[in-house]
Amino acid sequence: MYTMGVDIGSSSSKVVVLKDGKDIVTKAVVQVGTGTSGPERVMAEAFDGADITREDIEYTVATGYGRFNVDFADTQISEITCHGAGIHFLVPSARSIIDIGGQDAKAIRLSENGNIQQFVMNDKCAAGTGRFLDVMSRVLEIPLSEMGDAHFKAEEWSFVSSTCTVFAESEVISLLSQGVKRENIVAGVHASVASKACSLLYRVGVNEDVVMCGGVAQNEGAVDAIEKELKQKVIVAPDPQLTGALGAALLAYREKSRDIA
Repeated sequence: MYTMGVDIGSSSSKVVVLKDGKDIVTKAVVQVGTGTSGPERVMAEAFDGADITREDIEYTVATGYGRFNVDFADTQISEITCHGAGIHFLVPSARSIIDIGGQDAKAIRLSENGNIQQFVMNDKCAAGTGRFLDVMSRVLEIPLSEMGDAHFKAEEWSFVSSTCTVFAESEVISLLSQGVKRENIVAGVHASVASKACSLLYRVGVNEDVVMCGGVAQNEGAVDAIEKELKQKVIVAPDPQLTGALGAALLAYREKSRDIA
């Protein structure tokens, strides 16, 4: 049985196809999200060269901001539930999740069997999200892909105290005008992201193991800053952008299996 999870986020579109609820047979990420050509493009990429076609899919679950725009999905499930299912599948020991995406950040607490016990999210402001890092990358003239390397070259962290992306941008410009090294500012930017993300996690309770997912989890500097804030190791989920789509595909398998039973 083939099931598919489609995660349409604010800034990226993701697809995972599972065989019998356990083996990933194809996956794809496209860096454009809801309201764009992302859903069509990610589907095309996922099935290009795959051994299966869309007609082989028996059940599809859509999740993310744009889940209600996926007209071919059999049902829609919230990204909180899908991230919980995906992380529990990948890291069964996970009890706390930090998910930082393009426009929001989430903290989730899981039970031993992977059920959602509590969650909080910040989706009203771009501070501490991927969008925040995009803006800082532009101001600092350092590509996002190089922010992690720059972080570890910092001699000290020049903290960015503003909680608003617009004010933080002005603060970074001021630091640059004072001659502060870009690497030091990058580390300070990551510290700001860590502070905001961990403030959410503190509200649901920090329990080992802590797992990080979402696009920002690919930034080693941000992960390092979160570890220092929490004073403990953080596990980065494999393919951290895909955990929501993976969870959706898992839940699709459960739904279809229930129908068959």
